[in-house]
Amino acid sequence: MSLEWRGAAVAPDDEMPSPESWEPVSVPGRPEQFAGAEAVAYETTFSDPRDESDAHALLVLNGTYAHTRVWCNGDLLTEHDAYFEPLRVRLPESEEYRIVVECRSPEDRFGGLHATDQLPPERCVPGVWWDAHLETRPDPCVSELSVQPQVSLDDADETAVEVSATVLTEEPLDDRITLSLRPEGDVRGGGMMDRARVSTDEETASVAYTMDVRDPSLWWPHDRGEQSRYVLRAKLGDDEHSVTTGLRTVSYDDGLRVNGEDVPVRGVTLLDPTVEDVARAVDANANLIRVRAQGTPPEVARACDDHGVLLWQDLPLSGPGSFDGDRGSDLAARLDGTYAAHPSFAAVGVHDEPVASYADGLGSGFLDRLRFRWRAWRTSYDDTDAESVASAVDSVPTFPVVGPPGIAPDGATLYPGWRYGDTADLPWLCSQFGVGDVVAGFGAGALGTAEPNNSPGFDSACHDRHVDGGLDASQAYQAGVIREVAETLRQRNAPLIVVDSLRDVGDAGMGLLAADGAEKTAFSALGDSYEPTQVVLADASPGEQDVIVLHDQPERADLTVEWDRNGDREQAEHTVGPFGRVTVGTLSLSAGDDVTLAVTDGETVVKNEYRINE
Repeated sequence: MSLEWRGAAVAPDDEMPSPESWEPVSVPGRPEQFAGAEAVAYETTFSDPRDESDAHALLVLNGTYAHTRVWCNGDLLTEHDAYFEPLRVRLPESEEYRIVVECRSPEDRFGGLHATDQLPPERCVPGVWWDAHLETRPDPCVSELSVQPQVSLDDADETAVEVSATVLTEEPLDDRITLSLRPEGDVRGGGMMDRARVSTDEETASVAYTMDVRDPSLWWPHDRGEQSRYVLRAKLGDDEHSVTTGLRTVSYDDGLRVNGEDVPVRGVTLLDPTVEDVARAVDANANLIRVRAQGTPPEVARACDDHGVLLWQDLPLSGPGSFDGDRGSDLAARLDGTYAAHPSFAAVGVHDEPVASYADGLGSGFLDRLRFRWRAWRTSYDDTDAESVASAVDSVPTFPVVGPPGIAPDGATLYPGWRYGDTADLPWLCSQFGVGDVVAGFGAGALGTAEPNNSPGFDSACHDRHVDGGLDASQAYQAGVIREVAETLRQRNAPLIVVDSLRDVGDAGMGLLAADGAEKTAFSALGDSYEPTQVVLADASPGEQDVIVLHDQPERADLTVEWDRNGDREQAEHTVGPFGRVTVGTLSLSAGDDVTLAVTDGETVVKNEYRINE
């Protein structure tokens, strides 16, 4: 049932909001007219939606940012403080309903990126962002259903799904829920069915059950296999509830492992995640997205499942400052439970960029490196709370601290050629500070339009230090930084790298795409650099430079490699082992040279082009 809503900016207090006037708004949504408001109230009225076969009416809200209270006919029904977790409100008996939902800006440190200046104000309006609808159900019914896969790689007979269900009933109940788990689509393997007892004198009961899975079919990232899924259905009386999941394992040990196999990660960061962005990430040859310091909308998580893209889900915590560790642990456990059903769910980050940037504007000379080391040494961060929060997550690997070198981050953010130095400083940064295995952010900014007017989070001063020119020069510089850093990290066998970021949120930014999805020059450059099997120059500068094949596949490959320097072409045959790095030749390069490299396995041809600069 669709609902009509009205909204108003309000001053938060302990009472139900009573604004002098309301105006029509779309819910779910982020009404731009309330940008900058500390709290926004939303009101809807409707008649009893139930018919004679229904006993329960539920209001379902998803993405209620950030602290939420719900009133029904003047009575406070519930409060909620984790917008990534769905809110399902059982409505009392009534012929007519007046619902008031108040959403407040964060009352703690867990507003994430939306509590910073990295996103435009209109994207941060307190509200119901993702979903708002009514459900009517018979009695008894399964009002909530969640599932968490438990996969055994050593013994397929021990693979199971942990099922949790919430039952609503008006009468004492002694019955059984019928559970069925069946492959979705053409997935191989048979279905399973079982029954779980529910017995209660209460209106609400929780049921937990472990359901074995026979002959499991596993879910894989798109560059490694199929995206097999299963549908779990729970039937109680005349009521049925379902959820889709997938079977996989994820671990981290000197690299991400999915289903026990190494998966070199080539990722992108999303600042304002959409379903379209997941497909764009695949087009850029990425196999992971990191949703930075915010919750992931359900449809985006489902798109990751569909497209075979791993999901690194951050806690909504960003920027310097202490935070309540107990509150963080509670949110982390709830975040884990919310996304655990998604087979794409692969990692959790806790504290994003916990210290202020300390090296902006430093160059690449000897004195600048000394200054960098001094500033890094003076910067400190106590990761005790972040580590404690991370321990509340038990289904996927965690990266408690994501930030710059110098604070011993679990995931480093490295910006040579942008915030400091140039791209040739990357090996020094990695060796000096012991980083470079997990790189949670790298890149450079660029204009998305010729005349940018609104660019939240974009460092224009940094941009102007590097770029002397307009749109084309800006995007060309960004593309060069992206390519050089990505290819250098891959040559170093970095097991997990994530570019910052996929798409802008304003007229300029770190995105490889403009805010409307239009490609910047760097998008194709990253796509080339992220090809699973690619041939690259060790350094795109004058001098003797090696031609190197990067092969991020688990099988040995027989390859033909070709290089063309100003029309002078050579070719060679090479065999490269699993996840191999092989030098296949050397070129003597001069400024102004045009170089085209190509590699093929007989079926697919991958090219890489360079213009050698001074």
